Amino acid sequence: MGKVFGYPAFDENGEQVLTTYDNEYSAMQMDIRVYRLAAGASRSFRREGEEIAVLLLSGKVTYRWEGRSAEAARKDVFTEGPWCVHVSGGTEVSVTAETESRVLVQCTKNERAFAAKLYRPEDAPWKYLYVGKFGNVAKRRVNTIFDHDIAPESNMVLGEVLNDRGNWSGYLPHRHPQPETYYFLFDRPEGFGASFVGDQVFKSTDGSFSAIPGGELHPQVVAPGFQMYTCWMIRHIDGNPWLQTDRCEDERYVWLHDANFEE
Repeated sequence: MGKVFGYPAFDENGEQVLTTYDNEYSAMQMDIRVYRLAAGASRSFRREGEEIAVLLLSGKVTYRWEGRSAEAARKDVFTEGPWCVHVSGGTEVSVTAETESRVLVQCTKNERAFAAKLYRPEDAPWKYLYVGKFGNVAKRRVNTIFDHDIAPESNMVLGEVLNDRGNWSGYLPHRHPQPETYYFLFDRPEGFGASFVGDQVFKSTDGSFSAIPGGELHPQVVAPGFQMYTCWMIRHIDGNPWLQTDRCEDERYVWLHDANFEE
């Protein structure tokens, strides 16, 4: 297994590089970066032969693409839902910040053309999962912005998770053959958690990420006192797209589904 954790810093241009096609995380088969934009600043994204998703993490921006425009605002990832523009290769997306803002840009190679789409918060509502399970310590909110069912011409999946304070997600420990990247944010700068990839574990901190090779188990947990946000990004395998039903739990722990956690 190659390198699976990262703590990238923003450079002087406000770019934070996570995975690329030729860095230490090339097994992810995605180019993922985060950008800080000062009020009034603009950035444009366009790649031939690559689809692009531009996700608003915080701030107020104006998106422009294919002669269309839309204003989007998100106080932060903990209180409001996602805005995202998703386009196929060769289509330009520009983002102009009305206030200080951050966007995450997820790209992967894809020669297929598909209709551009703006996803709004109402398109990806938060849903609580695992309420009451495992002593209620794996309860978390999840949204799926797009996956194979929503965007079948895409080679990517994009979604978000909010861990309640002290709670687990990706639990029970599970795996799938497709590579996945997690990007972590915390509601306080000193917040932290733990991310597991196979037999390796690292301290997840604000702005860190994990690069999970296909087939590796990958649960995670946040420390009490902090909320943890995870942007989860999956790359489909050619001929084997990730589906919501593909979650394969570690057989050593499935007994927990029927366990009684009452004290």
